Amino acid sequence: MKLFGSETSPYVRKVRVYLGETGTNYEFSAVDAWKPAPSFLEIAPVGKVPVLVRDQGEPLHESDLIIEYLDSLRPEAKRLIPAPGERRWQTLRLQALAGGMIDATATRTVELRKPAPTQSAVVIDRELGRIGRLLALFEKMVEPGHWLVASGMTTADLVLGVALQYLDFRHTPEWRKAAPRLAAWFTPMARRPAFMSTLPPGFVPLD
Repeated sequence: MKLFGSETSPYVRKVRVYLGETGTNYEFSAVDAWKPAPSFLEIAPVGKVPVLVRDQGEPLHESDLIIEYLDSLRPEAKRLIPAPGERRWQTLRLQALAGGMIDATATRTVELRKPAPTQSAVVIDRELGRIGRLLALFEKMVEPGHWLVASGMTTADLVLGVALQYLDFRHTPEWRKAAPRLAAWFTPMARRPAFMSTLPPGFVPLD
């Protein structure tokens, strides 16, 4: 399998962390998502990353779809997305909420990169509000030293970890002060090899 993606994209990183956590072999090819080459657009007409080129079958697009496909290849007992039932729905619910934090951070980042006169204060404030509400929700929910759902790691933990470190990477206001329990929960996650080996270039993680 070959994964195409940007080394700074949190969506690509979700897949790379999953691959690292599960010990899956793959080839990684860096892509400039803002200026994709014609050869990339042939396999990804939507022009976005990540894209997974499978050993058999058409390429897959969109991070959650790719992760669900990869998880389907594993023995059921080792999957990070639980089998049908309430635990699965809780996992996917929290995964979606953590994904919303990534979306809000990414939207804010793009807006801040525009020339100052063209930036929208409404957009920036809206995304900061979303981030703040999600931090407050997870702050009440997490227990440091425990996984989000039952007794094992799920994709909810993985995506939340990526979301929190993306906040660090993009210099969003100091979330750790507002969410100390969440920061304590995240500290051991950030030290896992799958997270350490997929850090954006030049980024030094916070302790």
